[in-house]
Amino acid sequence: MAHLLHIDTSIQGMRSISRRLTARAAARWRAAHPEGTVTYRDLAEDPLPHLDGAGGLAAMVPPDQHTPAQAAVYARSLALINEIKEADTVLVGLPLYNFGPPSTLKAWVDHLIVPGASYDPATHQGLLGDTELIVLAARGGGYGSGTPREGWDHAQAWLPHGLAMTGLVPKLITAELTMAPENPAMAELRPLAAQSLAAAEAAVDQLWATSPVPA
Repeated sequence: MAHLLHIDTSIQGMRSISRRLTARAAARWRAAHPEGTVTYRDLAEDPLPHLDGAGGLAAMVPPDQHTPAQAAVYARSLALINEIKEADTVLVGLPLYNFGPPSTLKAWVDHLIVPGASYDPATHQGLLGDTELIVLAARGGGYGSGTPREGWDHAQAWLPHGLAMTGLVPKLITAELTMAPENPAMAELRPLAAQSLAAAEAAVDQLWATSPVPA
């Protein structure tokens, strides 16, 4: 039976474009996999602890030498990795905060880098590469080629590298200029914002398009 892992990270609740896109993608996935099951994580509402000095080195220490704090971190990491192994598809919402990813998403990625669980330490082969990873990104401004802030989006540049050891390869769908509808200074960009969002939604609608999709 097909299984989906759906992860949201935006702190904007119902105003969030990344949440809007992941919800749309999850609906399309369910339509294509009517017998499928879903696990949902909201890292804004229920964030993972960031790695710290007490337990953060758990992945680098043999389990039989773990302190209690390291054992707790290690168990959490294995649970998160198993969520991915159990899924056929992972959906992740990726808003852009201060030109980078939400720290909660960074914490999720940090928990995934565990030798023997997400990658083979002898061969450096990623062990999660059989899982489809769809990343629905939203960014308030414009960061495309030729724009003043070209290259300032460090979230999309970082994520493939952050996950590289695991074998996960993100497929990115992005809506940008998402602040334009609410920002008077960006009023002239609103048509471009609408086009970008429509293009992202159309790309979402093509995911798993070999199966019937409701209008």
